[in-house]
Amino acid sequence: MRRRTPWLSALTLAVLAGCATVVPPTVAPDPLARSYAGRLAVKVEGDDARSFTAGFDLQGTDTRGQLALTSPIGTQVGRAVWQPGAVLWQSADGDRRFDNLDALAEEMLGEAVPLAALFDWMAGRPWLALPSRPLTAADGVGAEAGFRQLGWTVQTGRVADGVIVAQRRLPAPTLTVRIKLDTP
Repeated sequence: MRRRTPWLSALTLAVLAGCATVVPPTVAPDPLARSYAGRLAVKVEGDDARSFTAGFDLQGTDTRGQLALTSPIGTQVGRAVWQPGAVLWQSADGDRRFDNLDALAEEMLGEAVPLAALFDWMAGRPWLALPSRPLTAADGVGAEAGFRQLGWTVQTGRVADGVIVAQRRLPAPTLTVRIKLDTP
């Protein structure tokens, strides 16, 4: 038995040393992933007027990412995590699953808000996935810089200050989303 002890000890040390040198595989970061944080205000006008204000932390891309919302006093409202074909909303009320970000926005806000487009809109540009056009005087926003996309007027004249305003008038009710980024 004494002869086996040094051999078993050497084998044990070799196995442990091998475990210590194993490097876990890494997932290459998505070069398109972005991160934004700030405050978000959503206002619905009309007969069923309502508003929602929250702090947010948005990370990822329109196809894979996460969004955390906090109340004005700093408590977490909820967190959405998404990937192609699946969105998970986690809150104090439990977990809920949705097919896409549009379905989540409609359920949570009562109105359709193109959450996937926000990554590009916050950068002051149209979402690459769908067509857009520059704003004109006919859009009723004066000389404001921006574009129209998905039925929304997106004003980007103050994007250098971290301010983006998006408004949808039709279909009724009028819906306005104001974003103030912490760091533009």
